[in-house]
Amino acid sequence: MSQEPTSMGDVIGELDELASNHEKVCVGDVLDDFGARSFGPFIMIPALLELTPVGGIPGLPTALALFISLIAVQLLLGRDHVWMPQFVQQRAVGSKKLHKAVGKLRGLASFLDRHSKGRLEGLTQGTAIKLVAGAILLLCCTVPPLEFLPFASSIPMLAIAVLGLALTVRDGALVLGALVFTGIATSIGIAMYVNSSGSGAENGVLPFL
Repeated sequence: MSQEPTSMGDVIGELDELASNHEKVCVGDVLDDFGARSFGPFIMIPALLELTPVGGIPGLPTALALFISLIAVQLLLGRDHVWMPQFVQQRAVGSKKLHKAVGKLRGLASFLDRHSKGRLEGLTQGTAIKLVAGAILLLCCTVPPLEFLPFASSIPMLAIAVLGLALTVRDGALVLGALVFTGIATSIGIAMYVNSSGSGAENGVLPFL
């Protein structure tokens, strides 16, 4: 088992290495490689994937949100390691798609790592973790309806990715910033959903149909 990642660059590098060594990379492979206590990466990775072209696959943002919710609930309940059912561990993505997605995330990884310094570590443990888990669950709930709007689901997913990064690098200042962004992202998502619904009603059709 590899050492648990402590930066976004570590996460990206591990994913790229897995893609190089397998034709397909399954969730179980990532769990084995990162370590069972790696809640941060398992929250961050699916959120980041949604921000790449892979996230454009219909239904995938909602599936990723459900996956993240499973991890966040365990975090909320105070579990000390990640658990996933076997059918989830068997889910896989092709190495070529993963390579492509990882390549598009390298610039973002470098930027975020430069601005995360392990500050206010007390906000990445104890009771503060439950607040983070609750915020992640709230954001996940906004993804399914926003998936019907172009690129809209990427707003809450970006907030989730930052929260996952904050947990990975133990940066409490980043947690605070991400929680503020969570409020903004949630408000924007609700506004987009309401406006879309209103437009549909005015046109005499059901929203998103």
